[in-house]
Amino acid sequence: MRIKLAKNVGFCFGVKRAMGLTLKALRENPGKPIYTFGPLIHNPRAIKKLKDIGVRVIHSLQNIKTGILIIPSHGLAPSIIVQARKKKLFIIDATCPYVLRSQRLAELLAKQGYRVIIVGKSSHPEIRGIIGGIKRMGKVIGKTEDLKSLPKFKKIGVITQTTESLSNFKSVIESILDKGFELKVYNTLCAHTLKRQEEARRIAKSVDLMLVIGGRNSANTSRLFEICRARVTTYQIESPDELSPDWLRGKKSIGLVSGTSTPLSAVKEVVRTCNFVAEPCCS
Repeated sequence: MRIKLAKNVGFCFGVKRAMGLTLKALRENPGKPIYTFGPLIHNPRAIKKLKDIGVRVIHSLQNIKTGILIIPSHGLAPSIIVQARKKKLFIIDATCPYVLRSQRLAELLAKQGYRVIIVGKSSHPEIRGIIGGIKRMGKVIGKTEDLKSLPKFKKIGVITQTTESLSNFKSVIESILDKGFELKVYNTLCAHTLKRQEEARRIAKSVDLMLVIGGRNSANTSRLFEICRARVTTYQIESPDELSPDWLRGKKSIGLVSGTSTPLSAVKEVVRTCNFVAEPCCS
């Protein structure tokens, strides 16, 4: 059986940076409480490893009196950062630079009088952080159908969740154009995410089975799963323990892609497991 592994696997730049800042904080502040507001990245295995070495995930500052607060890679609403400063917590900003750019552009559009549409999932922390910075000037649109409830505005600015699909972003823009609004668009898609999506499309066309490795709470991993599933039988797994030998039975080739918050070690584990279980299944 042939395994076709994507070139772009393991942590992306933004996740590497967030993990690096967190590990540095641990090294330089032994014994000091270190928190992330929500998970640092969307990978349960990586978060468990951080927890095991002393990083605590919190969802409220109510009972936090001292320590270091790390802003996760997806960003954080300004109101929470203000609370942290009032409590005199030491803040480390691990927001991905791509997400930070989206925040700044949304704030710029709002200041210029544009109603800001963010294409993405309203429950995602990245979106909550952006909306928190522009409040009533922002509206989240998940798909073109959501535009039916859009009130008429003279000026509309559009950005997107960094992990959104390019096709959905384009569809929403085209639908707004049909409504005749004055429109200003910034492409805030993550270049690393787009590369992985394109690679997933290409590999999925040439194999019998696709494995997408990454957390089920990861938006970009879910997007890879959707892309692959539309072309070939696809399974999403977080660890090699979830890999079923039956999936590989009769398959001559499989493709492997990973989300941007999936450690390279996890990808290597899955490759080793595939090689191990493939022999008896495919002989």
